[in-house]
Amino acid sequence: MAALIKHLSDTLSTEQLLFFRNVAGLVVLLPLVIRHGRQLLHTDCWHWHLMRGLVGVSAMYCYFWALAHMPLTEAFLVKLSSPLFMPLLAWIWLSEPAGRRSLVALTVGFAGVALILRPGSDSEFTMVALIGLLGALLAALAKVTIRRMSATEPSARIVFYFGIIASLVSTPGAVLNWQPVSNHQWGLILLLGIIASAGQLALTKAYRLAPTGKVGVYAYSAVIYGALMGWLIWDEIPRWTTWAGAGLIITAGVINLRQSKSTKTA
Repeated sequence: MAALIKHLSDTLSTEQLLFFRNVAGLVVLLPLVIRHGRQLLHTDCWHWHLMRGLVGVSAMYCYFWALAHMPLTEAFLVKLSSPLFMPLLAWIWLSEPAGRRSLVALTVGFAGVALILRPGSDSEFTMVALIGLLGALLAALAKVTIRRMSATEPSARIVFYFGIIASLVSTPGAVLNWQPVSNHQWGLILLLGIIASAGQLALTKAYRLAPTGKVGVYAYSAVIYGALMGWLIWDEIPRWTTWAGAGLIITAGVINLRQSKSTKTA
């Protein structure tokens, strides 16, 4: 999905891509609506769906902006700092235990983020990366909100209402920043919706089945895909600071995973 967004960002606005991603995703989900009918639409958690939708679409905008202005691997890594926030947010909000290892992981992970941000080297790059980091924090909050709803709300309903809210919220920006769309781009936009919806359904299901901190760790495998696609498609060669930062962030993820296992055993 990220590679498609980066490719389309050359000619389409971030606001358009945000709108297309959400509307295309909603179209892909229509068979679910037909299959489940009114049962899918009924909810007593409107406030949580609204919060998840607004926070989620804000996080998505920050991420899309970072993808358009950063190398793919570095944009991935900034976004993948999201799991670092999640144990802390889950501890504050959901009272899920966050032990000493979580604090160590937080410190190690943000040391890695600092290497990727390269403060003082390029103020424009640092500002874009900070927007991406804000998106990571918002994404963590959105995922913890999913965890909060998961006791009563099925995955399909959470994803469906997110698609509705995100599409409505992103419409004004898309209209104001509209750029012409070619036939080839329409095909890529449809593919974007299919891929994004499949990933979101899988992720939402995962957060219903396991503790927040444990699930988030597996997102780090995306670094491998990001580095490979960035090299093959855009000829991007990550700096040594990027690789060092990636190592620290992945180490933090492993620490979080060990913390989740220890908590479960206890």
